[in-house]
Amino acid sequence: MSADSERNRLPFEPGRKGKKPSKAKVSSPTEAATKQANNSQTSTRSKRKRDETSIPEVVSRRMLRRMIIFSGIPVSLGVFVFFAGYIVITRHIAELPNVAIFLTTLGCFGLSVVGLTYGALSSSWDESSVGGLIGLDQFKLNWGRMVDAWKQSREERQSKS
Repeated sequence: MSADSERNRLPFEPGRKGKKPSKAKVSSPTEAATKQANNSQTSTRSKRKRDETSIPEVVSRRMLRRMIIFSGIPVSLGVFVFFAGYIVITRHIAELPNVAIFLTTLGCFGLSVVGLTYGALSSSWDESSVGGLIGLDQFKLNWGRMVDAWKQSREERQSKS
């Protein structure tokens, strides 16, 4: 990841992953009590860290709203096409092959999956910025962030090998 993108990290974007502590067997009741106290402290720390790296409520609502719009329209269209095709075929209004209705409905549902992804990536991940109506600029920015994170992850895996 470049130095420029390091400075533009989002507040909820996680940093580098730490190593997990190894689990050791407890042999005495005193050690068990000590381990339990340590676990409660670790649990509090992990909750605090989770809160720091979780997506803010404003951003998650923005993402959800966009995902519903960009995914809901194709799903609704797919259901409409299915029932309209059923009516057209059963009432002999037109001769349509069943596979045409199936593929059109399947295409609409596939488009809704793409809409879920686009809805999440086209919303502004900055709490103070709302973003555009369609969100193409935000999509480009967020896609770039994802690609950079993938590259960094791949480099870290290769350096460990």
